[in-house]
Amino acid sequence: MASTGKVKTVWYCTSCGNESPKWMGRCPACGEWNTMVEEPKAAKASSSAGGAAGRARAFLDASDARPEPLESISLSEDNRFSIGIAELDRVLGGGMVEGSMILIGGEPGIGKSTLSLQIPLACHGLRTLYVSGEESAKQIKLRAQRLGGEGSGCLVLSETLLENILAQAREVKPQLLIVDSIQTIYSEGIESSAGSVSQVRECASSLLRYAKETSTPVILIGHITKDGTIAGPKVLEHIVDVVLLFEGDTKGSYRILRSIKNRFGSTDELAVFEMTGSGLREVSNPSEILIPMHQDDLSGVAISAMMDGTRPFLVEIQALVSTAAYGTPQRSATGFDSRRLNMLLAVLEKRAGFKLAAKDVFLNVAGGLRVTDPACDLAIVASVLSSNFDLYISPKVCFAAEVGLSGEIRPVPQVERRIAEAEKLGFEQIYISSFNRSDALKPRGGKISVVPVADIPALCRKLFQ
Repeated sequence: MASTGKVKTVWYCTSCGNESPKWMGRCPACGEWNTMVEEPKAAKASSSAGGAAGRARAFLDASDARPEPLESISLSEDNRFSIGIAELDRVLGGGMVEGSMILIGGEPGIGKSTLSLQIPLACHGLRTLYVSGEESAKQIKLRAQRLGGEGSGCLVLSETLLENILAQAREVKPQLLIVDSIQTIYSEGIESSAGSVSQVRECASSLLRYAKETSTPVILIGHITKDGTIAGPKVLEHIVDVVLLFEGDTKGSYRILRSIKNRFGSTDELAVFEMTGSGLREVSNPSEILIPMHQDDLSGVAISAMMDGTRPFLVEIQALVSTAAYGTPQRSATGFDSRRLNMLLAVLEKRAGFKLAAKDVFLNVAGGLRVTDPACDLAIVASVLSSNFDLYISPKVCFAAEVGLSGEIRPVPQVERRIAEAEKLGFEQIYISSFNRSDALKPRGGKISVVPVADIPALCRKLFQ
């Protein structure tokens, strides 16, 4: 009886892809902890000198790439084309670039597959090969009917083997290739299962090679881990040209598509979508939707004029301050960093003399959004004080400033754009830092008045007088 040899395994780092013969708690290459996973070792090709030289000669004969001086390289604009979704075109930097590889990640049910299928449905003349490793062709057809598109130029392939996908792509010659998802694709040349570090790395590299050789843009759908990072090796994010992340509460209706990496455009752009029964709907002016209607005399509500990238819009901050029902006061923040909330409460306690140590404080950003702009600090402080005093803030007032540890109100960048956005939406007052440039503080000819404040006591005097 022939004995089967033991399969050799190695340990890979899921963060950087470093290979190690044994498990280590900390990766020696990137320094991350508990990222080593065990997988079968891939068979290596012959390393003889003759074989290597023959492969090198064959590569040089087949490749047209030659070194050339930097000064002789001609600059030309990238060949872009519109994909029929204006918000997505703007996030990509003006359209999709030929031969680019785009990675879209997000939580389950956030709308990744819906968005990827809406692209060929919105662009009728685009010949698209839609590869699904998670759904059958009938399931994709049912989703397309729900989205209300015809998709005459969309070809559907339900396949998980990489070699078959590339063979079909070279035969069909699509103008766009969509793979949903990269974690379900596997190659016969790798012995590990689909979704492993080596499989994701090899499949992504092969698809990238196909994209560059044929000038065909490729969209990859990626899963994310419980930490919010894209599953698989970190090299996946390095080799792609664009990384887009879907954010938002799956129980809510609004989604934010944020650009994390973009080799062909800015990473300061984002797009807002609304999930409806017929798919994702573009929200061209999110400020009007992200401010829900409520009664005017409601305390604990303040509007913040924030910036996310280069796009200004206004969000509603809600705060609730009540006497602690238990011994330890509760601090809870939804859509905002809880550590920064604790810092702002400590500033109110120490610098402004407001006794909040024995009270529960709950904070919520309306619309299911998550904000990180420091300009929201002033609106958070105003909403907390409003709920504490049970005094309402006029719905025609908004805030845009950062709060420092000494209680001072600090300026934020691009305050002119924030003021213009607030004025466009009909606000009458905006509170900003008195340390802004003089041109931002001067009286305006429009309907909005700028109120400068230097510290939190000055804010209280002007806001609750």
